[in-house]
Amino acid sequence: MSKFTNIIGLMSGTSLDGLDICAVRFEEKELQKFEIINCKTVPYNEQLRNKLKNSIFLNNEEISNLSIELGVFFGNATNNFIKEHNLTNIDIISSHGHTIFHEPDIGKTLQIGDGKIINKLTRIKTINNFRAQDVALGGQGAPLVPIGDMYLFEDFTYCLNLGGFANISSKEENNIYAFDICPMNTVLNHYCKIKGVEFDLDGNFSREGSVNKKLFNKLNSISYYEKKPPKSLGIEFVNKIIFPLIENYKIEIKDILNTYIHHAAYQIKKNVDAENEILITGGGAYNKTLINCLKKEKLKIHIPKKEIVDYKEALIFAFLGRLKNEGLNNCLKSVTGASKDHSSGDVFNLI
Repeated sequence: MSKFTNIIGLMSGTSLDGLDICAVRFEEKELQKFEIINCKTVPYNEQLRNKLKNSIFLNNEEISNLSIELGVFFGNATNNFIKEHNLTNIDIISSHGHTIFHEPDIGKTLQIGDGKIINKLTRIKTINNFRAQDVALGGQGAPLVPIGDMYLFEDFTYCLNLGGFANISSKEENNIYAFDICPMNTVLNHYCKIKGVEFDLDGNFSREGSVNKKLFNKLNSISYYEKKPPKSLGIEFVNKIIFPLIENYKIEIKDILNTYIHHAAYQIKKNVDAENEILITGGGAYNKTLINCLKKEKLKIHIPKKEIVDYKEALIFAFLGRLKNEGLNNCLKSVTGASKDHSSGDVFNLI
């Protein structure tokens, strides 16, 4: 008879949509086997969203207080989710948290959403803070999703997530390599908000625009794109490099969006072999302008069912928690550049 481990994965992305919650049943004897039980996104209220958006300007004490506030939000949202879906026998909560800083080249990364608070409110073993140990071992601390791509989505050579950033996992023989390709929805959503909407629904705004060749070429000349992996991006890169570059061009927002999408598609194509199918997830999978751009690049794309598109990262952070709980490696040096493979995460467990 099969035994199962039931884990709730929590994910808060840079696009600030809200908290993704995904309850997953893992088969204990086979790492590859999982079933999504329920999933939901709990949106942030305007006050909390603004605090998170402006968190890079806070001092240490204010960040600590915000981490506690977010931990309370995570804990209460998880309790409500468990009650709403009549879930029982949840073994672990595994939380990515919310990234405040990510500059691994100077040894700096921080995800907030206090795990001790989540554990106290839910009375369920909680695992979080998956990045810090990797950075301490000389790694990028990101991306962390590839180990889930390797085990849970083994049929695909490439797994491309189009979230706040476009990141990709690439499998070669028995190993996996991964990195951030370019900023994605962090840029598109920023310009959509200037138009008074949260995001480019179905790619409608961007579809009306056209490519500005000068901006397109300038974006593609950014030095990050010539760096060899392992490499990763944070919001700092967007604020310091992308936005100032775009602001040099006095063009309409619809043209900025269209140009940026063509830039992203160009960078994605550079990093794949067009012969192999690409699993695409994240909010960008719904942007028809972007998907059509990838199709025009003659890429073979596969968009899975909605729960995988929307909750793959929360699912995989549940998987990282499972690996940590079993003492198995959940960070790969081939991906992050750390000095060794290792099992990362802080564990909180009420006695």
